[in-house]
Amino acid sequence: MRYVELRRHTDNDGDALTPEGIAAAEEIGRGQLNPPYAAFMSSGAWRATQMLEILRRAAGQDDVEIREVTALRSSVEDRWRAAAQAAGKGADIEAMRVVDPDLVEMESRLLGAALRHVLDELPEGGRALVIGHSPTNEAAVLGLVGEAVPPLSKGAGVLVTESAGRYTASPL
Repeated sequence: MRYVELRRHTDNDGDALTPEGIAAAEEIGRGQLNPPYAAFMSSGAWRATQMLEILRRAAGQDDVEIREVTALRSSVEDRWRAAAQAAGKGADIEAMRVVDPDLVEMESRLLGAALRHVLDELPEGGRALVIGHSPTNEAAVLGLVGEAVPPLSKGAGVLVTESAGRYTASPL
């Protein structure tokens, strides 16, 4: 089995965590981690990397490098924002699929493949902590697991598990 803890970054202002976002990440680090981690991965956005640095320190694993996996970040973020706005506040990935089916299909396939690659890189029994964004985290899970997960609030996440080539997702 292999595991990915896929989390959304905490509160931000632009591309940096706010003081509240830093405090929330520190709180997650105090009680919601499952170390040891074989890998720490960020979408490449500073707010995701900043949160990952806080969590890596909390896990006591400063010796494990943080890797950027830009394939877990969408290249069409403005289109996601437009779909989310059109679907309405708090909309899930299925509501966005109604608004822009091509976006959700294409991005779920790409982001799901990137998430599969992360899992494939892990050793048997390995666990990765990955920080990304919403709704692209949800799209990655949809693309890999084949089922939608509820929208992730800031700091929330899902545990994606691979076992004998089968993928499942459950809330963290």
